[in-house]
Amino acid sequence: MLTFNFQPFPILETERLILRKLTLEDAEDLFAIRSNPIAMQYIPRPIAQRLEDAIELINTITERIEKGEGINWAITLKGEDKCIGLIGYFRTKFEHYRSEIGYMIHPDYYRRGIAYESLVATTEYGFNEMNLHSIEAVINPINIGSAKVLEKANYLKEAYFKENEFYNGKFIDTVVYSKVKANN
Repeated sequence: MLTFNFQPFPILETERLILRKLTLEDAEDLFAIRSNPIAMQYIPRPIAQRLEDAIELINTITERIEKGEGINWAITLKGEDKCIGLIGYFRTKFEHYRSEIGYMIHPDYYRRGIAYESLVATTEYGFNEMNLHSIEAVINPINIGSAKVLEKANYLKEAYFKENEFYNGKFIDTVVYSKVKANN
């Protein structure tokens, strides 16, 4: 069965990005993302109403990292330390070597390949460092942008679930994409 130890925290670097630990200093940037209706339109979670909501999320993420339950990175552009998004693993099925990956980017940075670049780096980390066998992403089927990111990163559409989640007074559909580690 899988176990994780994220100490020291793994910093990931891509051509244009630094994926680093999320800190309380990122609270305002995270609040700007989580309170943005465009950024949150496909995410079945309440929109942040106050800065304290972002602080609570950072504390929850930090606690999960310390317990080895999951990991999230702040997405930053090289040369800038501003958090422009989040990406990470949660809902890990330790006994099955499978985890769910999720990401969100501030809309000011949409259509620049940032989600894709982050996804490729964290997928590689998940397979090579976390020893995952498979990674899944659960999205809203009308989130065409996220579907394109996943497909470009060679995730395969695995399932379409009708009205399988209840959020905000209504049932919503979800689509599961996944990627299996290549055998060497």
